Amino acid sequence: MPAIAALLCICTVLQAWTVVANVEKTIFLGPSAVTLPDVRPSLEDLHLHALSSQNHILPTQLSVIFPSTSQPHGLESWYLLSGLEEGARYEVRICWPATSPTDFWLDTYPIVEAFNTPELASSLATYSEQLQTTKAIDHTKKLENSGGARSLLFLRIQAAASYYSTNRTLMDSPPPVDVDIILDPFLLNVLPRSLVPVAAYITIVAVAAWFLSAYVYRWLLLVVQEPLPKARTD
Repeated sequence: MPAIAALLCICTVLQAWTVVANVEKTIFLGPSAVTLPDVRPSLEDLHLHALSSQNHILPTQLSVIFPSTSQPHGLESWYLLSGLEEGARYEVRICWPATSPTDFWLDTYPIVEAFNTPELASSLATYSEQLQTTKAIDHTKKLENSGGARSLLFLRIQAAASYYSTNRTLMDSPPPVDVDIILDPFLLNVLPRSLVPVAAYITIVAVAAWFLSAYVYRWLLLVVQEPLPKARTD
């Protein structure tokens, strides 16, 4: 029946909404390749974690603070997006558990723009110093194709805690949030690659629901049209 198909579609949409409830993302196009000067300091000297088509998922922890007048979007973290293809569409997502209410803002910047904007350059330098101070660079993914022209972008993530607790210690020092940062290229600039299995699943469910509803509908018609047995008269 059509109602069955509608119900299946509604359930599928609700499940998909539940999955992405704790996801923030930004969509961008791969920039033109640039050749960076072979001078110090270089991009490698920043010791930023890099995401690429080969290393497209980065499980990590992000430090957060509660919003303030000076930091309305919380703390800033910086990453490199490398090995991009000029003009290709990409999506960067950040996923986190519902048990850690957090607001995230994701922005991408060309290399030259970030270096030539004092506010961005200062934030980038501060974050790089923090990485080296905490020795977080031990887990840094190395940049690929370090020579020649490369299509690169900086990714800035801002994170602010978004809950309230009577625990004063928790309010003064909110714990880091476990996140997955995912670089996802689009197929034919239409659909994120990781969503292809989901799209295939929805298509299969929709087709199966269509045929099932038609079968049930015909069966119900036969039941309704079947004559009732006559009462016996003795």
